[in-house]
Amino acid sequence: MPIGRPRAFDIDVALDRALEVFWRKGYEGATLPDLTRAMGINRPSLYAAFGNKEALFRKAIERYLEGPACHVQDALSEPTARAVVDRLLRGSIELITDPENPRGCFMVQSALACGDTADCLRRELIKRRALGEAALRERFERAIADGDLPAESNTTDLARYVMTLSHGMAVQAAGGATRDDLTTVASMAMQAWPS
Repeated sequence: MPIGRPRAFDIDVALDRALEVFWRKGYEGATLPDLTRAMGINRPSLYAAFGNKEALFRKAIERYLEGPACHVQDALSEPTARAVVDRLLRGSIELITDPENPRGCFMVQSALACGDTADCLRRELIKRRALGEAALRERFERAIADGDLPAESNTTDLARYVMTLSHGMAVQAAGGATRDDLTTVASMAMQAWPS
């Protein structure tokens, strides 16, 4: 059986570059020429390595969660609910205002508004955001069991509040809010945190 030519590009670097294009332009705004140019490959190489554009986008979601947005999982391991929220918000602020990254949050912006052909990706991102909220809710339930949060705390509402704040800050960052602006918002939220 003949062996094909080895890849002439680094698949991880190419995926990072595709993620950046999707992050900047969104799923529908990112064209195949945009992607292949940024990735430094041609269409046949993109298809051979990643499948179609949708499959590449799904891989970019995983890359984002494991890489730039890994602070979310790290925050969940903090010893108190307050520390979880503080680390989550501050990590989000660093990510969404880092001049090395596109402004805002890939998970919020990349398929927020899309046509019928990309609706499955919009739903995928909704599902992923809901999973993040569920993980936060579960962490708050553990905090109640540990006596770290008041027993009457509504973990569903708290998790929704924190995620809404985080996503809202991402939208603000995409619109030009500075790190200082968003740090002020996070500080105000922490003042309102139940004790």
